[in-house]
Amino acid sequence: MTSGSTITSPWFVRPQSADRRAQIFCFPYSGTGASAFSAWPAAIGDVEVSPVQFPGRENRLGAPHYGTYENLAASLVEQLVPRFGRPFAFFGHCAGALPAYETVVRLAERGLPQPECLFVSGQPAPHDASRDRMLAMTETELRAELESVVRARGIEPRPDVIDVGLAVLLRDLAAASEYRRVQPVAVACPIVVLHWRDDPEVSLDELEGWRQYADSVEFRVVDGGHHDFMKAPDELLKLLTSWR
Repeated sequence: MTSGSTITSPWFVRPQSADRRAQIFCFPYSGTGASAFSAWPAAIGDVEVSPVQFPGRENRLGAPHYGTYENLAASLVEQLVPRFGRPFAFFGHCAGALPAYETVVRLAERGLPQPECLFVSGQPAPHDASRDRMLAMTETELRAELESVVRARGIEPRPDVIDVGLAVLLRDLAAASEYRRVQPVAVACPIVVLHWRDDPEVSLDELEGWRQYADSVEFRVVDGGHHDFMKAPDELLKLLTSWR
């Protein structure tokens, strides 16, 4: 923490620093929270990293769940306004890319500052969101999925922790199943679509729908699998500052 940092809101796990010239807000995927970015640095060069903490998980477990992506975006806009005043970008991985996109739409509707870039990682476009394989999984399969992800992070899953994680995941998936955007709404900022080379869940072809969401849409292939963003690989971090 620097001497120029300010007290953060519950939506942000890190105090805002006054020492960086730009910032990137990071949106976690279904069933997770800001801890998905715990291995990320506090800043990438002069870009401050600001993980977003959705209500209803981790240190906000007692807060009411956001319900829908539309509600989540509308609530987040209010929390973002005090943090404006310098250039910023959004990064959303998997289902986190959808509320990130919806937040951009609401910022535009209210005439508020827009991100310099929207990075979407391993997630089909909003009108293709119903393809998410997890929406068709049983609770038993979802529990096994959670345990696998936890083990991949080098942690032996505890049943009580998995129980809590599964409850969060089920609420998040309920929000995902309700999300429908039939007609694309283009945003003013460029979109950079990231495909993970070894991702068995989402193919590069399945990401093509993002071309309808901005005049400038760039596709980049990065090394790694679907969850490797959590390791903050150098290739990814370099891409996330390319707008500066």
